[in-house]
Amino acid sequence: MIKLFNIAFKNRVFIASGVFGFGLKYKKVSNEVGAIFTKGITLEPRTGNPPPRICETTGGLINWVGLENPGVEKFCKDILPKMKKLDTRIFVNVAGSEVTHYEQIVERIGSRVDGFELNISCPNIKSGGVAFGQDPDIAASVVGLVRAITDKPLIVKLTPNFCDPLKIARACIAKGADGISLINTLHGMVYDTGAKKPLISGGLSGPAIKPFALYCVNRLKDVGVPIIGIGGITTGRDAYEFLLAGASAVAVGSAVLRDPYTPLQIIKELKKDWKIG
Repeated sequence: MIKLFNIAFKNRVFIASGVFGFGLKYKKVSNEVGAIFTKGITLEPRTGNPPPRICETTGGLINWVGLENPGVEKFCKDILPKMKKLDTRIFVNVAGSEVTHYEQIVERIGSRVDGFELNISCPNIKSGGVAFGQDPDIAASVVGLVRAITDKPLIVKLTPNFCDPLKIARACIAKGADGISLINTLHGMVYDTGAKKPLISGGLSGPAIKPFALYCVNRLKDVGVPIIGIGGITTGRDAYEFLLAGASAVAVGSAVLRDPYTPLQIIKELKKDWKIG
């Protein structure tokens, strides 16, 4: 058991946002991990992008799902009550296309969850499509607005795309962020050589990004708040490397798409091989 953000977690292995839905299908896994980060919740329902949405690459995969989700109202009414029955910590990943969207979503959910993960990798439609997380001032404004309406832990999920995550992290922490999770996916593309055009352009995840993710975590190791390491974690050894780099916990992402029980194996390996609970 560990304590982060002044709350206890049964272990250091979490499930990252976007890969496990709401944790209701594989309850055995959900009940044994330290926390679940929900898929991104937006103010209004989103149907997501048309297929193809996922494409395997060497050492990983590219996704272009498009934040498909039921919207905050349906989430609160139909899904959250079921999630509350799980024996794990629940963090809601919050996404928006305007700064005020984050505030409205967090306000609607209130105190019924253990905390929030602010997905600031979303494009800000009022700033020409630049992601919130690429600008320290905009990122900080999101955190400050949400911090003013909740005392729940706020974790900010950072993008490493075309920015220095250390600068973004410092700006967010100054406005009240309790923790940082990183990295989000890297920009990537796959071509259809027959059609001679892109097959999919989206976010690259999986083992291919692990070395860069470790670098980013290590770069932020002295920011003064807990870091949740994400990126290509498939084994207990991978998780241990992130802890060595400066993470307090890890979140397993695309590995569960291949094997939903991967987090349980990682928990066992951390305990057996590295004596970490």
